[in-house]
Amino acid sequence: MSGEHILVVDDDRHILEVLRLRLQANGYKISCTLRPEEALEWVTSRKPDLMIADLRMAGMDGLTLLREARTANPDLPVIILTAHGSIENAVEAVRQGAYGYVTKPYDDAQLLQELKNALERRRLMREVNRLESIVKERFDVGEIIGKAARMVAVFEQVERVAPTDATVFISGESGTGKELVAKAIHLASPRGKGPFVAVNMGALPETLLENELFGHVKGAFTGANREKEGLFAAAQGGTIFLDEIGDAPLPIQVKLLRVLQDRKFTRLGEVHEIETDARVITASNRDLRKMVKDGKFREDLFFRIHVVPIELPPLRDRKDDIPRLAFHFLKRFSEQVGREIRGFSTAALEALIAYDWPGNVRELENTIEHAVVMAKADEIQASEVTFISRSGAAGRGQSVAGAAGSVLTEAPSLPPYKQARESFEREYLEQLLRLTRGNVSAAARLAGKYRADLYGLLRKHGLDPGTFKGAGGEPTPAEDAAGDDEK
Repeated sequence: MSGEHILVVDDDRHILEVLRLRLQANGYKISCTLRPEEALEWVTSRKPDLMIADLRMAGMDGLTLLREARTANPDLPVIILTAHGSIENAVEAVRQGAYGYVTKPYDDAQLLQELKNALERRRLMREVNRLESIVKERFDVGEIIGKAARMVAVFEQVERVAPTDATVFISGESGTGKELVAKAIHLASPRGKGPFVAVNMGALPETLLENELFGHVKGAFTGANREKEGLFAAAQGGTIFLDEIGDAPLPIQVKLLRVLQDRKFTRLGEVHEIETDARVITASNRDLRKMVKDGKFREDLFFRIHVVPIELPPLRDRKDDIPRLAFHFLKRFSEQVGREIRGFSTAALEALIAYDWPGNVRELENTIEHAVVMAKADEIQASEVTFISRSGAAGRGQSVAGAAGSVLTEAPSLPPYKQARESFEREYLEQLLRLTRGNVSAAARLAGKYRADLYGLLRKHGLDPGTFKGAGGEPTPAEDAAGDDEK
């Protein structure tokens, strides 16, 4: 039994009673009213989880009720009940924000599935918004915010691991935001008011790296005229972030293992051990498992740092987040240069989404900064978006600005436009089906497509929704029939 609160609005008392009995039998808490005006009051006072409303009612019609209800509660999912002859109006309701519609006489299974899908989507969006709020308000690191499923999983891991002292290993390509996630974990932890110390393990030679990490006493070596506090000492009570730990020389790996095992270290030139109270977070863009097999990384250290692994997805695997990140950077850099740039042209945004971002979020950030500086008006055009490739592979990492755009690339080969478009189209469809677990009804709504048109695209690319099928399942035959009239 789910227990969600559903508000049902219909000026037909018989239909209200039938719906009340059927929905209560399935575990829902039901409020019923014959008056749309009363329903509007209840949307605010009783805060239902979902509203079912008839399209045609005396006085206020369903479309007006929909608009007013969503103004009062933008997150409220609304399902419209309509007769077969009013499909056109029902489609208009969907365009205006209704989750979906069910035709009368309706099939019980169809209505219940529609309710289940709508409520599940609402729960998912609430969770995403909650996690985003935590990240944004506590951590102030907007670059790691996103709505893609894999980023939601990252937010959940951050929230769970932050209150603990567990050692965290963050993996991901360069530019995916590993340090930002490490800082987010630190700021949300009980150590959040303590120091956050970051060091790149591959930036210094072995002798200097050891000195930086652990410090030295006066006279430890020629030129050591005074004591030096190492980074582990500086991070006492806080967090030390060892970035690119895969680049650490083997002798340093031995010393790091001792720190993680015994929580102690020794400064250069000193015998006395110093206890450390610093939480350790590590990160790498390299395959440490392979390095262990190749003898380039200690297996015992690997297991010590791999207590809680967090994997950051590359930007190309969460393209839905690109517009949001782009506008985030646009706002920041516009404020920095003192300009009012309101957004991107359609062509510019399409170019940003189509690009594969080999440099990930960092490359996107640099690209938007360049575009803001070069923008001639209050809207960034495709010609002002420049990509600098880090890969010579055709179809990935190539520079594609607008027709008049500046193009900087290591290899001028590009796939034909038709091929690139079809490749993007197929990738989009696959992500859509993965997100909806093969539910074509839900996929059509998310894509803003007729269900029949979506089936046509799936056939074109040889995609079988059944291979993506999960808990959501496939739409019922009744849903498929209704889909031909959708949107």
